[in-house]
Amino acid sequence: MKLRITLDERTFEVEVEVAQEDHANLPPAYPVGTARLSGSAAAAPGAAASGGNAPVAVADESKACRSPVSGVVVKVIAAAGDKINAGDSILVLEAMKMETNITAPQSGVIASIKVAQGGRVQTGDVLVEFE
Repeated sequence: MKLRITLDERTFEVEVEVAQEDHANLPPAYPVGTARLSGSAAAAPGAAASGGNAPVAVADESKACRSPVSGVVVKVIAAAGDKINAGDSILVLEAMKMETNITAPQSGVIASIKVAQGGRVQTGDVLVEFE
């Protein structure tokens, strides 16, 4: 495979050979910044293992979207009543000086947003509930 690389305003063409095996058969990696439905097979990582408070229970876990990381809410993009598609941005969290775009794990209508801009969240906290 040929690549074109520019360094200090000089362009070089290089040929690259892939030295590793094809990883197409491996399961997909956990997507950074994607909130998970708490009722899904892979619940929010660390939700039960945190040494602090236990995650808040909700009426229907299959409709609760929990935070995959601890951090501060920088921006709330969606609002209650919004119809969203899987992958749409819901909010932005800042963790360890990095902003993480939290996206919807499913399509649907947002019943309520459980966090506000400037608020702190822990791994496993409920961010959004769906109708």
